[in-house]
Amino acid sequence: MTGIRLTMAALAATALTLTAAPAMAAEAGITDEVTMTLGKDGTLHVVEKITGASGGLKRTFITRTRYDDDNDRLYQISNVKGGTYADGVLTVTGGTVEYDVKGAVTPSGNVEELRWFAVNGWNQQVAKATVKVSGPGQVQNLSCFAGELTSAIGCTSASMDHTATQADFEQENIAPGDALTVVVGYPKGSSTGTPILEKRFSLASAFTLDLVTGGTLAALLVLLLGGFGLLYWTRGRDARVVDHEKDSVNPVQNGHFAPPDGVRPGQIGTLVDEQADVVDVTATIVDLAVRGYLRIDEQPRQTYDAPDWMLVRLPSAPVNALLPYERALYDAIFDGRDAVLLSQMSGSFTSHLGEVRDALYADVVEQGWFARRPDTERTKWTTIGVVLIGAGLLSTVALAWFTTYGLLGLALIIAGGALAVGGQYMPAKTAKGSAALAHTMGFREYLFSGELGDVPEQHRVELFSRYLPYAVIFDGVEHWSRVVASVTGNGHQSDNLYWYHGPAEWDLSKFAGSMRTFTTTTSGAISASRQFRTL
Repeated sequence: MTGIRLTMAALAATALTLTAAPAMAAEAGITDEVTMTLGKDGTLHVVEKITGASGGLKRTFITRTRYDDDNDRLYQISNVKGGTYADGVLTVTGGTVEYDVKGAVTPSGNVEELRWFAVNGWNQQVAKATVKVSGPGQVQNLSCFAGELTSAIGCTSASMDHTATQADFEQENIAPGDALTVVVGYPKGSSTGTPILEKRFSLASAFTLDLVTGGTLAALLVLLLGGFGLLYWTRGRDARVVDHEKDSVNPVQNGHFAPPDGVRPGQIGTLVDEQADVVDVTATIVDLAVRGYLRIDEQPRQTYDAPDWMLVRLPSAPVNALLPYERALYDAIFDGRDAVLLSQMSGSFTSHLGEVRDALYADVVEQGWFARRPDTERTKWTTIGVVLIGAGLLSTVALAWFTTYGLLGLALIIAGGALAVGGQYMPAKTAKGSAALAHTMGFREYLFSGELGDVPEQHRVELFSRYLPYAVIFDGVEHWSRVVASVTGNGHQSDNLYWYHGPAEWDLSKFAGSMRTFTTTTSGAISASRQFRTL
């Protein structure tokens, strides 16, 4: 029995030895002896003696932590010896490493606190770590924490010597990724160290509303209101001239049509809205037909066919008498042809519409209605506005990222946007242009007053046809097409007009619908060229 008991005891001892070996191996790791000295300038000098390392030994320092809602705290590592340091990673090449730390001291009330992650970020287990801290004054308080970075668990031991000039800390089994943080308090003024703070980007802080930004925004508001007031004054000037000059207009002189100031439909359209657009070109095409330069022949069609028209050149027309923009349009339509379908007016027609637009703008300047081309004036101010928007965007990003004055950049964006939009209203008429606009508005009232005057019956078709292109400009095609369709020539109803021919089975009772469709289709064809603004 005694022999059996001795054998069992031996087996048990062997089992304990075998099970304890892995545990001891698991606890194996490096030993880190850390000596830290805080200087008068707030620089912390650290010396670490490391033993028991296996393979390449590296440490990843904590160089940035959250300080408050607006700032991060930085720790600057420098003067590294015994290893290489790059991007927060120390690669150990010897048994001892040295380095300096700045930004580890925080003044707080009557003390200044040294807080540093004495042991952290090693890629191997730290079996045992000891830390000795000395500084420029007596220790007022001390504490330490072990585990994760935010851990509130105290370290194995923390004490100071009898003279209170050195603090000692100890911790065992620090896993990779964990830290030993030591905190030592010294009397206020012991060093000049302060935290190194870096502003953290946030929308709330980037666009802070304070005296500077608020004052700038207020100044911008005054500027915008003043700009809009000035714009109103310049536009109001046109309105005052219009009200002063506007009077009853009778466009019939000696039985013949005489538009006020001799203004053509295309010129009126550009004068009224300061834009050379599709309706101006459409009205000019109708005007050329009414004045005998071309004829519009409506093409026969089946029920589901799209409507189409043939524009026919009239050989006896005095084309040399046309204004430059009218001649440019006339040449763009025919381009050496005697007739062309509206549906086939592409190619050279659309490519020449830019010349028509330029000639229209040049014409209103030549007439003395504008000091400068309206499109050039709009482009200039709009471009300045867009440039300001771009500068504002860049300024906003830069100011928001590096400062708290992001609102100043937004103010520039708002100013640029206002200028870009307001640039559309920058063209200003001259006194002559304002007077011509007043007479034009009087003519418009005459057209829609219903008082057509005592026009001889034999002249009504021609006279009322001459009104029609102006009705296109004033969006009165439906009304005036019906007026033209209701008149008689020499006392008899006519199947066609001298400038507009319909297909078989067509008469003037259908003219209003035909004319409405023609102007709509023509405007659509011009808009498709992208040379003109649509209404």
